Amino acid sequence: MSKEKTGNGWGVGSKQEGARKMWTVISGCGVALFVFVLYLMTVAPTILPLDRAFPDSAMLQMQAAVLGITHPTGYPTYLTLAHLFTYLPVGDVAYRVNLASAVFGALSVLAVYAAGYLFTRRIVPSAAGALTFGLGAALWSQAVIAEVYTLNALLISLTLLALLRWKSVRTDRYLLLAAFGAGLCVTNHMTSALILPAGLIFVGLVEWRKLVEWRLVLKGFSVFLLGITPYLYLPIRAAMNAPFEGNNPTSLGRFWYVVSGGNLTGTFFAFGPAEAPERLAFYWGHLMQNFNPFLLMVSLTGAAILISRDKAVAALTGFLFLGWLVHALENDIPDVMLYFIPTYLILCLWMAMGLEGLMDAFEDVAGLLRGRWRGIIPSVLSLAILLLPLVGVQNTYATNDMSENYEGRRVIEAVAKSTAPNSTVLHHRDSLWYMVLVEKRRWDLTLVDPFWHNRDIHYADLVWPGHDDLPTTDRIYGTDDFSGVTAARKAIEKGPVYIVDQGIVGPKGFKEAGFDVVRIRASILYELVPGKDGLHAVGDTDGEVD
Repeated sequence: MSKEKTGNGWGVGSKQEGARKMWTVISGCGVALFVFVLYLMTVAPTILPLDRAFPDSAMLQMQAAVLGITHPTGYPTYLTLAHLFTYLPVGDVAYRVNLASAVFGALSVLAVYAAGYLFTRRIVPSAAGALTFGLGAALWSQAVIAEVYTLNALLISLTLLALLRWKSVRTDRYLLLAAFGAGLCVTNHMTSALILPAGLIFVGLVEWRKLVEWRLVLKGFSVFLLGITPYLYLPIRAAMNAPFEGNNPTSLGRFWYVVSGGNLTGTFFAFGPAEAPERLAFYWGHLMQNFNPFLLMVSLTGAAILISRDKAVAALTGFLFLGWLVHALENDIPDVMLYFIPTYLILCLWMAMGLEGLMDAFEDVAGLLRGRWRGIIPSVLSLAILLLPLVGVQNTYATNDMSENYEGRRVIEAVAKSTAPNSTVLHHRDSLWYMVLVEKRRWDLTLVDPFWHNRDIHYADLVWPGHDDLPTTDRIYGTDDFSGVTAARKAIEKGPVYIVDQGIVGPKGFKEAGFDVVRIRASILYELVPGKDGLHAVGDTDGEVD
């Protein structure tokens, strides 16, 4: 770590310890507040639709509200913390869950600032690194919707902060806090498990004797176990007949299936050496969306400075960066670019170190000057450094602005107002679950989701209402046919059947299967009617249904 910086405007601005600490705290809170205001201006206002860019958000909004059980890995820490926001007296329940992501994101920016300050002991480079992280396209995109990634960034940054603080003061309570944080990280996102071996390597390089102090090790293991206790939420809540169970983890096998990400089996190590250049180019493209090229160069410079100054911290951050990068590059899931967010966090910490080195160099030059230039040059450089993360922020704002996204609400209102009593609606992971479980509307409907669900026997709750296991659901509702055609044929024997056009799921396949497809008022809702001979489909016809 660098020596403490004081005097002449270089990030501290006061010789008095109390004033220095006050300005350090005020600056960090100011950065976090600035980012939070931008998140607040762009956060989604209500329930979200199914979208390729945020495929889980509508489900998470509903599950956080009713304390359900989501898809693997269960995300118990996210569900319980986001649920607390549902009691706020602002907006609707879905908005409050979105707001949780904005708060987690802003707090992660504050934690990155604090960690950067422990690196550099300077306000300006720490603020610039935190701003770059908070205003990056990836984190911002997750701070305006219901998702787990901003909480993941917060838990990671807090755990790193505890480790860095321990190195500074060598007080064991920070090691115990880091052990607790590592456990909590795991309960939110399985990629965060890398922080445990990274932390052990770090402690070994700083003071290896701590790893053989059996009392400390026992305490550390105990608080780590305490950190993973949110996993108990899953079987306990399942035993309470949660309103929605994406998976029922009441047996040991099902519990392990959920927490280990059983539905992701086969997605890791999906690419071979020959595809490495293409995957690295994929990462580079997303990196350029999140970093000013100059600041990226500063980050790499900061990593080199860190290696020369503090090998333990370099090993900690380097291990995490490479581990998270390899894991993301080898994963074959649609939204894998969000797995890059922790690597951006590390780059922003390195950036703070690189900017501190840059300011050191200019400080040396300024020391050779006389007169007012001696103070002007550092001040101008500080301002320029703080402005660099703001380059392109207008475009990022426009890209991530979800403040006018009412599509999920449109789906709810179309279904609630335009479907016949006791009818069936086919849909996939959208706002209709929220309609019946949170808003408690249209309980007469049967909601069936046969599309692309988990094929494993541990998965259930593809219909409303019902708590049947998957074989029973398949038999009654035809959900084992992922085209939805079997589900439509079974449902149409009981009454009217509708399908929500979600882009990913729509009426096209049903036309080909011999159904007539009748548009109901809005283009997002269609009624499925058997064709005259069951072999052809009549084109769309507009109908008005009250």
